[in-house]
Amino acid sequence: MKKPLALIVDDEPDIRELLEITLNRMNIQTCSAENVAYAKALLQQKPFDLCLTDMKLPDGNGLELVGFIQTLHVPIPVAVITAHGNMESAILAMKKGAFDFVSKPVDLSALRLLVNNALKLSAAPPTKERRSRHILLGESLIMREIRGKINKLARSQAPVYISGESGSGKELVARLIHQHSSRSDHAFVAINCGAIPLELMESEFFGHKKGSFTGAVSDKKGLFQAAEGGTLFLDEVADLPLSLQVKLLRAIQEKKIRPVGEQQEIPVDIRLLSATHKNLNDMVNDGSFRQDLYYRINVIDLHVPPLRERLSDIPLLTEHILAKLTAADKQDRPALSASAAAALQRYHFPGNVRELENILERALALYDGNSIESDDLSLPVATHDLAKSQDFDPSLGSLEEHLEKIERKALSVALEENQWNEIAAAKQLGLSFRSLRYRLNKLEMG
Repeated sequence: MKKPLALIVDDEPDIRELLEITLNRMNIQTCSAENVAYAKALLQQKPFDLCLTDMKLPDGNGLELVGFIQTLHVPIPVAVITAHGNMESAILAMKKGAFDFVSKPVDLSALRLLVNNALKLSAAPPTKERRSRHILLGESLIMREIRGKINKLARSQAPVYISGESGSGKELVARLIHQHSSRSDHAFVAINCGAIPLELMESEFFGHKKGSFTGAVSDKKGLFQAAEGGTLFLDEVADLPLSLQVKLLRAIQEKKIRPVGEQQEIPVDIRLLSATHKNLNDMVNDGSFRQDLYYRINVIDLHVPPLRERLSDIPLLTEHILAKLTAADKQDRPALSASAAAALQRYHFPGNVRELENILERALALYDGNSIESDDLSLPVATHDLAKSQDFDPSLGSLEEHLEKIERKALSVALEENQWNEIAAAKQLGLSFRSLRYRLNKLEMG
């Protein structure tokens, strides 16, 4: 079996020798270059499987080499070696297409993990857009572009920030990035940050030692350890309190965690994906989200469009959802009448694909006949009509009572549409889980 071939680019002989010895012991052949020009020449002469390059080189920098590798007929994974604490260079390199980074002084165990992940990726055949078209549905131009981006992002270790409205499919996008990556044979761990009680957050993320606090009756692994070798997906990352944002930033930068009650840090190997429906840039400006953490998780931004921006995908989505909901009863699967299909095309879908699923599930329970009619959809009234119905009339009560009535109605609708799943209802309303619980208790609806 042919040995993998790696290119090492560094102008320091001691570093080159250390990397060569480490990779040779992993049964990997190596070639070395001390500058950008010689590295480029070697890349055009030999079929490398991996490249490790220093950032500062005599005739240029590692970023130039990263960009050059992306122009090759078959780009290879390239990792950059940065000075300790120089995260700006690492982030910029990953934005340009670097697979990952390692900091000086080089941690050999972290280097071995990086190399193994890169070689898995190098050995895998290029993924095709069609592999995900039956999972992330839609033939609109914007959805085809997203599937193409997912395949590119899967060939990197760069943190990805997935933005988009509630119900648009952000977690599905995260799962696809994981499934197409070199980490697909390890765990995909997803957590809704708004659903974790404040007092348990640090323990949930980093784990704890037995006896570290009241109730800690045994050692517990945190989410980072649960995702070891795989992908950690932080949904609604905007709901993290500032105190945990600091610790999360350190864990991402150092690739190490310290469980509650533990004296030593533990190395972790995860790929971080995060998402929220909120505007993180606005939160950075108002001080509720750390700017340094924002830049660290937002190395690559992938926006998932709302359903109203891809209305041409509704017929395909409808067909898929109905098939899923009636999988055990294919003979009696109803069709959608022309009027019902037209009604869906006109609807705004504030809850996006999740709302479409709820509408069709409700319609299946209500329809009577061979097809689903527009009345069976029970679509909410148009926004302008709803606004008229909510005009304040002082003769009917105080402003406080009027606002409470509107809030109660909005909470009831969201809970019903999400089958009383409070986490899903909170996401649809743009609230954290804790905020939803507070409002339900205040209105005595909980």
